[in-house]
Amino acid sequence: MKISCSKTNPPLGGLMAAELYRSSVKDLEIVWGSESHILLPNSSKPVPYGTSNDLIRILENAFNKSAGPLQKVTMNHWLSFSLVINEDISQSVQYLDKILGPLTYLVGESLSVSDLAVFSVLNFSSKFKDVSGKISPTNILRWMKLIQAQEPAAKVLKQIPDDVLGNLSKSPRRSPAANKEVGGRAAEGKFIELPHAEMGKVVVRFPPEASGYLHIGHAKAALLNQYYQQAFEGKLVMRFDDTNPAKENADFEKVILEDVEMLEIKPDMFTHTSQYFDMMMDFCEKLIKENKAFIDDTPAEQMKNERDQKVESKNRNNSVEKNLELWEEMKKGSSVGVQCCVRAKIDMQSANGCMRDPTIYRCKPETHPRTGNQYKVYPTYDFACPIVDSVEGVTHVLRTMEYHDRDPQFYWFIDALGLRKPYIWEYSRLSMTNTVLSKRKLTWFVEQGLVDGWDDPRMPTVRGVLRRGMTVEGLRQFIHAQGSSRSVVFMEWDKIWAINKKVIDPIAPRYTALEANPVPVNLKGVSGRSPLTVPLHPKNPDVGTKTVWVTSRLLIDQADAAVLKQGENATFINYGNVKIDKIHKGEDGKVTSIDATPNLENKDFKKTLKLTWIADDEQSSTVETYCVFFDHIISKPVLGKDEDFKQYIGHQTRLTWIADDEQSSTVETYCVFFDHIISKPVLGKDEDFKQYIGHQTRWEMLMLGEPELKNVRVGDIIQLQRRGFFRVDVASGPVSFHTGRPVPLVLFHVPDGHTKEMPGQPKSIQATPVKQAATKADAAGDASKLNDEITKQGELVRSLKAAKSDKAQVDQAVKILLDLKAKYKTATGQDWKPGTTPVQAAPASGDASSLSEQITQQGDLVRSLKTAKADKQKVDEAVKVLLQLKAQYKAATGQDWKPAAQNKQIPAPAPAPAQNNSQTDSVSAAITAQGDKIRTLKAAKAEKTVIDVEDWKPAAQNKQIPAPAPAPAQNNSQTDSVSAAITAQGDKIRTLKAAKAEKTVIDVEVKNLLNLKAQYKAITGKDWTPSAAAPQQDTKKTDNKKQTTASANGDMDKAAILSADIARQGDRVRELKTNKADKATIDAEVKKLLELKAQYQTETGSAYVAPTQPRETKSKEKKPKEEKKDKPKDEKKDKPKEDKERT
Repeated sequence: MKISCSKTNPPLGGLMAAELYRSSVKDLEIVWGSESHILLPNSSKPVPYGTSNDLIRILENAFNKSAGPLQKVTMNHWLSFSLVINEDISQSVQYLDKILGPLTYLVGESLSVSDLAVFSVLNFSSKFKDVSGKISPTNILRWMKLIQAQEPAAKVLKQIPDDVLGNLSKSPRRSPAANKEVGGRAAEGKFIELPHAEMGKVVVRFPPEASGYLHIGHAKAALLNQYYQQAFEGKLVMRFDDTNPAKENADFEKVILEDVEMLEIKPDMFTHTSQYFDMMMDFCEKLIKENKAFIDDTPAEQMKNERDQKVESKNRNNSVEKNLELWEEMKKGSSVGVQCCVRAKIDMQSANGCMRDPTIYRCKPETHPRTGNQYKVYPTYDFACPIVDSVEGVTHVLRTMEYHDRDPQFYWFIDALGLRKPYIWEYSRLSMTNTVLSKRKLTWFVEQGLVDGWDDPRMPTVRGVLRRGMTVEGLRQFIHAQGSSRSVVFMEWDKIWAINKKVIDPIAPRYTALEANPVPVNLKGVSGRSPLTVPLHPKNPDVGTKTVWVTSRLLIDQADAAVLKQGENATFINYGNVKIDKIHKGEDGKVTSIDATPNLENKDFKKTLKLTWIADDEQSSTVETYCVFFDHIISKPVLGKDEDFKQYIGHQTRLTWIADDEQSSTVETYCVFFDHIISKPVLGKDEDFKQYIGHQTRWEMLMLGEPELKNVRVGDIIQLQRRGFFRVDVASGPVSFHTGRPVPLVLFHVPDGHTKEMPGQPKSIQATPVKQAATKADAAGDASKLNDEITKQGELVRSLKAAKSDKAQVDQAVKILLDLKAKYKTATGQDWKPGTTPVQAAPASGDASSLSEQITQQGDLVRSLKTAKADKQKVDEAVKVLLQLKAQYKAATGQDWKPAAQNKQIPAPAPAPAQNNSQTDSVSAAITAQGDKIRTLKAAKAEKTVIDVEDWKPAAQNKQIPAPAPAPAQNNSQTDSVSAAITAQGDKIRTLKAAKAEKTVIDVEVKNLLNLKAQYKAITGKDWTPSAAAPQQDTKKTDNKKQTTASANGDMDKAAILSADIARQGDRVRELKTNKADKATIDAEVKKLLELKAQYQTETGSAYVAPTQPRETKSKEKKPKEEKKDKPKDEKKDKPKEDKERT
């Protein structure tokens, strides 16, 4: 095997992969030069490659034939990850370090190409070196030392020529296709080279469902597939996924084909999934006969719950004969068949829900738009997709990350049916701010009349954005700029419009239009009409020319007239300098007219005011122009999951200015401006988008355009000078028979990506939900009554569906059901779910203290259920009630409930009995002194380990803390016996762990320990702690308390120093182990650690216990990772703590 490598783009990871597979190759020759290609064994033709990852894929395909789908998908993930590491190095390092925590290698239990690909990037990355010096990614550094010591990596690093090493840190990682330049800059994002792709043999597909218009998200899918079709000179299959007769509509097929044509996409083949129904039925029967599928009549809701809980269906083990019998009933569409579906028998215990016996066929006796009533059963998309992809010869399946969990399912069907495997590549779905892309939600906008239709410029449909002025080339460049990245981000509309401006700016002709009621400028010395021929584009003569007329009376905008000054020159664009002689103003201070003299000999245009103008004379009629501006139809940029978009609509979308000019026979031109239809950029989870609509999203401005505007046609994109770009939506025309007025010119404003206020734009609204006023009592409602009504209405809906009632009747019932659920959510603050116990909303008076008390009691109930190992269903139900109470508390107070929230309502504790005063005083004095000492240490910036030792710990400072008041006599013996049993059981567990006993044995003993602790809590009312095991202090020794405390404080300094030394030595031992140091070195350091511990026990009289933080009810601040390394990994609540350094 011969590998030719480019010195300017060294394939380091690919060379390491070649060494990894050296056992499969007799001879390996590496040649450095300017070309990049590989000559495989038993092949006479070299295969070119572009990047190191391309070479890895070629080698993997040639020498790792046994790799399964999961291995390939995982490998592709890490190869893709290696391409983007340096783009966000901090995030990449954090992610990789977390992944490598429990792992030795990235994939499996041995070295793989995934390790080599990532290592080859990090090893020569200056960014990684900078970051690793700051945050010290321990797991990555450990892993890199391991990989560097492996033979493939060590050998390649040693053999690389010196002149090549310098290029490694700056070698490009992108594929050639991603480096095309337009105007001297990269115009495309990263396009991953498709694995196993051969020129002329790549087949991709675009499979929309014929249930609506294509939107900008569909456009991304279509244009990405077109990109790979053209890049590899392959084929693009246009396939209509018509597997659901209820959603298919032949009219939408025609609409989608028109949309695809608008996008200038030319598929090589048009197909329908329904063409393969007979074949898919045969495949389904094949799975049934091979006992890989079964017929299930479990109700849909029950089936969903069983899949969630990993419970097998009662029909899963039915005989093949019974399954085939029910399959025939399904094919007939009988009363028995309609209750059944076919499910693949995969793995009900899989962590991936998509693998838990998914449905592959269902019985739907409905008329299909193409096949009529020929079939009563129809395949699901998940079952049909892999079959049709394989049969139609698709080589590469491009789909969004939403389908990631379904990839193993896709390959399972391929393997089970013995079909050819296409390759799956995932990319991120397109998400835009102030936009919803759900067909259901977009349909709502159309049906409610908030937009003019599916092609409204405010809609994110292909037709909508193109009508607003987006060009296909601009849309294509925007999609290409995203590349095939998997990063999920919300894109601002400004970005796509900025890209579009770069497309239209060089070719858009320039015209002039003025606002209504312009100001006349009377020029001295000018008589008659004289034409001027000027270019339509100042920098592009190919656009053409136009004729501009000059007369003694010119018109300019009122805004321009207001800033003119007498005696100064002003530049009239395309005419020249004009000297302002006199400015006439009316009583309101506005300019009424201007007298001026042409000063065309003066060519100094540097410091003059630039004006647009139009000649005003009877022979040259102006074009009355309306510019229409639009706002977003949704006021919130990004909607959350399940958030109702209707909260963000309803704002004003259109304003009109009409001029009253009876003396001038004008042709109306409207400039129309738009804004976002949703006012909030990004919607939160479960936020209703309907709260952010209703603001004005469209407004119009009447303008007077120059005569040349009569020549523009529908679809032309022009620029009105000093006003922006516009697309011609309606061309001007003669008098209309319907209105008796000339047809006006309507121009739609085309955004240019700059954030600025548009002419006539209404006052901007904040992205705040539109809420109707309601009393607290109305909002609260009767939750129990609503729950009953929802249950009854749900049963009604199910009965109507089961009886195949008229669709309109079913829709009406569903609408009532949704309204009831909305009321329930308003009353309780929670979505309605089956089996949920309704909790009444907070009283109108807003009794926060009462709610806080209920939350505390419910929290105690939840904890007691968990401690007693109660049934999961009971625990979940109690948790739901707790969450509902917290939601009510937030509604009443405006803030989240916290454990400290009830402190003000809790009365102060009763004073301690008088006989304990002396003991209390001594302890209080000791606490005060110790607190002063800790503050002094912190002020002196002492080490954390020293401060932690000085802080109070239940385990370490037991002897200095006065014993709690004795429990009642009748419980003392029982408490002592349980406490002793807990101590003995803890010692037993530690002994088992030290002896390396089996995990199952240890788990049994741990369970016994937890049961003993539960008994202790039931008796005493509090959790067991190590201090509880200490013997009760003799009341006769009360007089010696102060002496005991004083002596303890005297020894604390020495103990603290020893404790700090032990902590530092422990860190030293752990560091050596992490870095795989020599065993002799580690043993020597461990010996020192043991000597320090022995000295600590001699000084204090007790064994050293590693400092731990006492559990707190309040939320803990996130600590840096470095501070967590001393904490035992297996430490759990109420579990005995072991000394990790004990040997």
